[in-house]
Amino acid sequence: MASASAHPPAPPHDLAHTLGELRSAGWETVPVSEELRRNASRRISAGEPLIDGVLGFEDTVIPQLENAILAGHDIILLGERGQAKTRILRSLIELLDEWMPIVAGSEINDDPYQPVSRYGRLKVADEGDESPIAWIHRSERYGEKLATPDTSIADLIGEVDPIKVAEGRYLSDELTLHYGLVPRVNRGIFAINELPDLSERIQVGLLNVLEERDVQIRGHRVRLPLDVMLVATANPEDYTNRGRIITPLKDRFGAQVRTHYPEETGTEIAIMLSESVLPEQLPVIVPAYMQEVLAEMSQLARRSPHLNQRSGVSVRLTIANYETLVANALRRALRTGEAVVVPRVSDLSALLPSTQGKIEVEALEEGREDEVVAQLASAAVLSVFRRRVTLEDPGGVVGSFGEGSVVHTGDDLASADYLTVLADMPALEPPTRALAGPESGESPALMAAALEFLLEGLHLTKRLNKDASGARALYRRRR
Repeated sequence: MASASAHPPAPPHDLAHTLGELRSAGWETVPVSEELRRNASRRISAGEPLIDGVLGFEDTVIPQLENAILAGHDIILLGERGQAKTRILRSLIELLDEWMPIVAGSEINDDPYQPVSRYGRLKVADEGDESPIAWIHRSERYGEKLATPDTSIADLIGEVDPIKVAEGRYLSDELTLHYGLVPRVNRGIFAINELPDLSERIQVGLLNVLEERDVQIRGHRVRLPLDVMLVATANPEDYTNRGRIITPLKDRFGAQVRTHYPEETGTEIAIMLSESVLPEQLPVIVPAYMQEVLAEMSQLARRSPHLNQRSGVSVRLTIANYETLVANALRRALRTGEAVVVPRVSDLSALLPSTQGKIEVEALEEGREDEVVAQLASAAVLSVFRRRVTLEDPGGVVGSFGEGSVVHTGDDLASADYLTVLADMPALEPPTRALAGPESGESPALMAAALEFLLEGLHLTKRLNKDASGARALYRRRR
């Protein structure tokens, strides 16, 4: 069972320690759905985001999610991989009260006022108002299971514990039961990832305990009036390819919310910057145009006829490519002794390993992944170049390439080599500096990156020829 925190904080000392103290304090038990509704209403009234750290859903997914919670519905999130579905589910924990009282020692978070397990009922009956109370943090009220075909009823609901039988208890004794994941998050949230992968037989068992409130475990007919909010994720493709959600269980979900990929390049960049982990050996500066190129690559990949769009192109592609781009630039900086890491266009050739595992090419394109990735990178550079670069004197820039003049680039060349090019071809300096920005005055690395981007853009707009070999390239005048 997953929880938001492996080490939840200790409860405050001023909380009730017995059932009598809890009654005196005026504690009232409310259903989980009402608890979520109350806390969500508070956030909405205060203008606070319902879910922290999820970008691009403000006008689409979040309003639907707010409606579902305010309606008290169980929720299924439907969408392709890498659309923050699991993050949304785990973030729902923050809508629970921070602390909740249970019968001390209860395995299934028994409500002290109305315990449902045999242990809880006996404890309260025997000790009355002196029954000890424990407090659990909201992070312990979330359970999560990745649905797999081998998931069993014992995993979700429970099983007879042979150790308890060996200790002398009778099989007919309910205390011999070892509760599964769902009962252990009673009065909380239970999430199932990739729900269609759960076998239909297990889905029926899950429906039984959530709807009929009873279950049979090895001959035990156990009443489990659980208070659980059920949330789940599913990929649209799974409905037909790997499995399906049985109709009665699907009908139990009051809301089906469709997620999506970032619709704007700016959102993709914001997610990329917030989720990536960069090395700390040297300062890293990634020019804005290079950030846009990576985001544009993912956006183009989601529309590419060469890629299987049914499986989706995850935002993780953008994040992994960003980290790989920086890593390749860091490798160059370490080898050339430069003080700052600035990725260039030539570093895009290093993205094949981080891209291949996150895309699925169509059958006719198998074996051509490197070509597909290179085409995506070129198309992205061209799109960003046209959006960002306006040459005041394109003829003068291209004219600086006289007969026999060539410019060598590569991901292993030091930044100083590019300054030599600018000194020899002064017409290239103004557009390069304009692209590099005002902070490039004392940064050869920023000028080198800008010059590479300018040269590649001139090639892609058919103003220069290019001979390429891996990450190395030679730019010259068109004939």
